[in-house]
Amino acid sequence: MKKQLGIAGIAALVVAGTVTVAPAQAVTYGTPTISLSASYLSGAVGGVGDPAVDVTVAQSGADVSALTVSASASSKASVAGTGDVSVTGTGAVRRLAVAARGRGYTNLTVKVTGLGGKSATKTLSYAASGAVQNPADARYFSGASDSSAAVDVGGGYTVVADDENNVLRLYDRSRSAAPVRTWDFSSQLGVTKEVDIEGATLVGNTIYWTGSLGNNKDGEYKAPRNTVFTTTVSGSGSATQLAYGRSYKQLRDDLVAWDKANGNRYGFAAGTAAGQAPKQIDGFNVEGLEFAPGSTTTAYLGFRAPLAPAVPGGKALVVPVTNFDKVLSSGAKAAFGAGIELDLGGLAIRDIRKNAADQYLILAGSWAADDNSDPYALYQWDGVAGHAPVKRADLPTSDPGGWEAIVDVPDLSAAGARVQLITDSGSADLYGDGIEAKDLTHAEWKKSRAAWFTLN
Repeated sequence: MKKQLGIAGIAALVVAGTVTVAPAQAVTYGTPTISLSASYLSGAVGGVGDPAVDVTVAQSGADVSALTVSASASSKASVAGTGDVSVTGTGAVRRLAVAARGRGYTNLTVKVTGLGGKSATKTLSYAASGAVQNPADARYFSGASDSSAAVDVGGGYTVVADDENNVLRLYDRSRSAAPVRTWDFSSQLGVTKEVDIEGATLVGNTIYWTGSLGNNKDGEYKAPRNTVFTTTVSGSGSATQLAYGRSYKQLRDDLVAWDKANGNRYGFAAGTAAGQAPKQIDGFNVEGLEFAPGSTTTAYLGFRAPLAPAVPGGKALVVPVTNFDKVLSSGAKAAFGAGIELDLGGLAIRDIRKNAADQYLILAGSWAADDNSDPYALYQWDGVAGHAPVKRADLPTSDPGGWEAIVDVPDLSAAGARVQLITDSGSADLYGDGIEAKDLTHAEWKKSRAAWFTLN
């Protein structure tokens, strides 16, 4: 007779009165696996809502909830130590965040510990920028550092341009994070170099974009910069999509011809001459684009240079393009109205934006190239030639990056109205290593700062 008995994990086989005992098969655990959603991460000292990384873990033979994830080592604890790393969640995907202690870089070893005494690690390369004023109102848009124009597309999201490439990026305005979606229209524009996008505005479902129209920093003419183009918006918020529309590549030429015909009042021919750098008081550089009050045909070009006249204390220049819609829809030669000269305290236009009530905000800054030190201010205007703008706020200049873009304009008559601005941080040394942000090796470490300001 054969009889098999199960006794407390022991297999007993009885054969002809003899009992043979064999141990039960032991549970075997595999080596845990770990992966990071990003190998490079940027944060800020005192940052609020800094980006996080997803950590995906598994181990054969083990329930994933039995695995633990932690930071086991830091190459520079003065930037962020193991105790500055927090991990949340109990499933296969955990969320890892870092609270920066100081500016600089550190390599964090992220470890998953499984059952059977087995573990695995990955390295997270972390970079921390320094503390800024009012950190609770600051967010960081990563993936690029040279933000130059922004358009609100609803639902708490904005499309941001970068003047070092032709990529448009969609960001959640409330978060420090990488872009939700990107579009590169270089092939449709027929260019391989940057358009040097500096201004944008939304009319209906059409976003109008303009290049700087000026020479490059070495005073050389680069045809892609003489470009204005449109994109069509569909959806809103995180579901926003952009489609390429049309372009026009002679607006600079039209402006020079118009100025010549009017006695070279603004010196456009000299400002665009070979060897002329654009960011000079008598240079030629467009940075603002918005439509005139109540109009969908006349657009205002806001100039960073020249001042009018081109001397210290000169006025900021706006040139109306009276058929801007036709310029883009049919390639019509641009027509212009009389130049509008605005007293911005000797500053030039870095961006101009209006709301549905035709209340304008002008972001004023220097015509010069030293973005991180010269004064910046916000002015309110009604968009009418001959009416003076009124200063609403001086902007801080002690933090890295130059103020470059207005996301949208609130009701300027409301008490406590708040506006979100974005910096161009391309020339900033974010991490204290002497490297300009635009030259950083990893896109995840490139970033621009968006900040909210309350208007007086």
